[in-house]
Amino acid sequence: MEQDILIQISNRIKERRREKNITVQELAIRANVSKGLISQIENSRTIPSLIVLIDIIKALEIDMNEFFKDIRSKDNPVPILVKRKAEYEHFEKEHAHGFHYQRIFTQSISKSTIDIVILELEPDAERPMVETEAFEYKYVLQGQIEYQFNHEKIMLNEGDSMLFDGRISHTPKNLGKTKASMLVIYFFEEKK
Repeated sequence: MEQDILIQISNRIKERRREKNITVQELAIRANVSKGLISQIENSRTIPSLIVLIDIIKALEIDMNEFFKDIRSKDNPVPILVKRKAEYEHFEKEHAHGFHYQRIFTQSISKSTIDIVILELEPDAERPMVETEAFEYKYVLQGQIEYQFNHEKIMLNEGDSMLFDGRISHTPKNLGKTKASMLVIYFFEEKK
């Protein structure tokens, strides 16, 4: 199974368990597996067998189709993925005190060169729509930015993030009266 799908499944199990206010121990009992195994699965440290995965999903009382909805592989990407600050997942790694991890995005992208920049937009900044031969990840550090695509506009506030295929025509617009800034990561795929 591809790593990105495993992480999505792990995250989905943890999210659903928390939504239903079930402890790791309770889920382990319901699924007839060990607490340690649930913890390892939720932290993407092990791959559950199909039977164990089905037992966990049943123990969470979730329809199989609903559970797997929106889980995608790198061969079936979503053109634009938006994640709001409130949706970031907090997680902990074992044997760490005072470390606060926040998973913002997990997306598999084939071999690529990575270019990381800070983009600042003045209130009156403008440019025409552009296309980039890269996947683009945006994280808004400050301000409110509207991303314009061919047939869609997406509003991003401080702390929101987005991943999209830069080959879709796009341009950002600062909607505020002061400078806006964002972290931008370009993933340029290797040409075959």
